[in-house]
Amino acid sequence: MAEAASSAHGGEETTRRDFIYIAAGAAAAVGAAATVWPFIDQMNPAADTRALSTTEVDLTAVELGQQIKVMWQGKPVFVRHRTPAEIAAAQRDDFASLKDPQTDAERLVQENGQPGRPEWLILQASCTHLGCVPTFVDGSSFGGWFCPCHGSDYDTSGRIRRGPAPANLFVAPYVFTGETSIRIG
Repeated sequence: MAEAASSAHGGEETTRRDFIYIAAGAAAAVGAAATVWPFIDQMNPAADTRALSTTEVDLTAVELGQQIKVMWQGKPVFVRHRTPAEIAAAQRDDFASLKDPQTDAERLVQENGQPGRPEWLILQASCTHLGCVPTFVDGSSFGGWFCPCHGSDYDTSGRIRRGPAPANLFVAPYVFTGETSIRIG
């Protein structure tokens, strides 16, 4: 009889108490997950931010020698359709003394690592000095953008040539999605 009592309560058989411990532990784990999930979920970006993460641009409206300014993540981006003369000037300036050395070909690389097209230059439109928006000036010293706030001069590839800006205009992350369209971001 003593042997039967010990096997019923202390042996290797599963008891009702074991089941209650497992069920209580599982319920506590589910409750903890349900409590923590809203705090984790609120760290995700808002829907309006996710909507701005990429911008599609139709290039058919941009004539040769023109540029448009589009918004990506609340920041302006220049999409420039360069002329053969602007491309030649940018490639010629690859060997100039530059504050932030980069070749024109390096500035055309798409986000996926593929080479871009020389006629299209996609740049973030913020001066690297204080964040002003430079303007494209035909016939300027280097044929590119000029920031009137502090006098930074950029060439036809967006490279800093003169002025207080420490770096070139940043290339926006882009990829060609078709012959006449790009996705920024």
